[in-house]
Amino acid sequence: SPTFLKLQYPSLYLHHRLIFPTEELTACELETTMELLKQPHHCFLVFLFGLVLLFPAALSWKDAVTHVHQFVIQEASVKRLCKTQHVMTVNGMYPGPTLEIKNGDTLSVKVINKGKYNITIHWHGVRQMRTGWADGPEFVTQCPIRPGGSYTYRFTVRGQEGTLWWHAHSTWLRATVYGALLIQPREGTNFPFAKPNRQSTLLLGEWWNANPVDVVREATRTGAAPNISDAYTINGQPGVSSSPTDTVVVPISSGETNLLRVVNSAMNQPLFFTIANHKFTVVGADASYVKPFTTSVLMLGPGQTTDVLISGDQTPGRYYMAARAYQSAQNAPFDNTTTTAILEYSKSSSAAKPIMPRLPAFNDTPTVTAFSTSFRSREKALVPAQVDENLFFTVGLGLNSCPPNFNKTQQCQGPNGTRFTASMNNVSFSLPSNFSLLQAHKQGIRGVFTTDFPAAPPRVFDYTGNVSRSLFQPATGTKLYRLKYGSRVQVVLQGTSIVTPENHPIHLHGYDFYIIAEGFGNFNPKTDSSKFNLVDPPLRNTAAVPVGGWAVIRFVADNPGVWLMHCHLDVHITWGLAMAFLVEDGVGKLEAIEPPPEDLPICS
Repeated sequence: SPTFLKLQYPSLYLHHRLIFPTEELTACELETTMELLKQPHHCFLVFLFGLVLLFPAALSWKDAVTHVHQFVIQEASVKRLCKTQHVMTVNGMYPGPTLEIKNGDTLSVKVINKGKYNITIHWHGVRQMRTGWADGPEFVTQCPIRPGGSYTYRFTVRGQEGTLWWHAHSTWLRATVYGALLIQPREGTNFPFAKPNRQSTLLLGEWWNANPVDVVREATRTGAAPNISDAYTINGQPGVSSSPTDTVVVPISSGETNLLRVVNSAMNQPLFFTIANHKFTVVGADASYVKPFTTSVLMLGPGQTTDVLISGDQTPGRYYMAARAYQSAQNAPFDNTTTTAILEYSKSSSAAKPIMPRLPAFNDTPTVTAFSTSFRSREKALVPAQVDENLFFTVGLGLNSCPPNFNKTQQCQGPNGTRFTASMNNVSFSLPSNFSLLQAHKQGIRGVFTTDFPAAPPRVFDYTGNVSRSLFQPATGTKLYRLKYGSRVQVVLQGTSIVTPENHPIHLHGYDFYIIAEGFGNFNPKTDSSKFNLVDPPLRNTAAVPVGGWAVIRFVADNPGVWLMHCHLDVHITWGLAMAFLVEDGVGKLEAIEPPPEDLPICS
């Protein structure tokens, strides 16, 4: 971004300002530029920089396409596990439609709500540069689309290639309202690896023999944990645990190298994924390419995507692809079923019994650590070397005492007559209900939020040790943290052992970030800073904070708006494990959020 150039490479920034002027150069910039241009190599650099930036951009603009879609939110009957449920869907499909575009293309998706619930759609992982009104989280960037209403999400995807996805961002509707977003290489370019023979998408999900909205409403009423799911699914099918007709088949031929795009779209569970007798070459994650590495098992937290190559190098036959839980929270109930699909070689008998793979133990944290620490950016990363904002966020669960006016037996069914909660820096996030945060920010509406989210926890304690019960109950608030445009931000995400330690997939809307380090125990800046990878850290939009540990991320605040950061275990965001950044506009039109669309839903 221009701001990154200004901070890291001032002379290149001035070259950029000459080529892409958003406003007049200041007197100081003009004087400096004239001095630079007296030097022959800087004159040439301006010319070369212009060629490098303008020509490819012109070509991509010329070939960019606008893809127009219509999503009708409607109830449909879906039979799984021998039971029929009436669930919310897009266009009657479960999962919803796969959208496929190229890097640089624009999406225009009109969402028509013919269902009975308010709804929004989030485009998970899309940067939404200056188009925050299209991001989708309910009461954060927009008010919900009411039954009978509609809203068109319009945005351009630039600089991202690989696999993202979309999902509902209202209550627990995303249990059935979700789908893949595939971003192919920009026109005239190729994958940074040999072109695969074919591509397949695998959406890992969760299924309840109940209405998911009723499940979360009952948990909210009782204060207890919600009922666990009845099955996991691959592309909406539970697989062998149900019946052979409910199993997805993925084709492959001997000698082929195929690209699998794996998405964890489950509600509340990190998942292991493997294929019998086959290895994966990981080539991408969260729509960013990575240095290829080989593994026999993947672990994805909810919200994460992983692109892998598999080779048809085994004896032709049928091989199970299987997924089941990675369960890091001790003594917490979880769905321990296994979902399957079948990798089927051409010319193999459909009657042949598939080979079942071995999956890691449910609590196999060493395998998770080995996998997560293998990710590296494919090229040298543009990670900020210095930071302007050094933040420390605790993330974890909590317990609220039973309010005096509640029925303790019916409404306080958490441990020892409490109600479950969750927080970041001891603040349990509460969404507004009359205005969206972005609307309140841009229209100057007072009383909707405050900008005093703490930069560090109010009390220092042994975060992953034996925590005093006096720290179990957080405050509640709608607190945002304000960032200046262009500021270089570091966030330490520190897990806690309050109630129980757990692996938390933390997702930041509107941004990718570099994960520069992770570890176990309490983060120690004196000793752990030496572990920072500032050369080739992975670029992600969702970081799996290790159970009983921490992760450190960095990004440049170059996208103005209000951006939610939250745990992607939906039970945790329901309890308040979230916060939001308010990123101020920069200088000029190109560093400011676009005006809201005319059809932006209003609150009523």
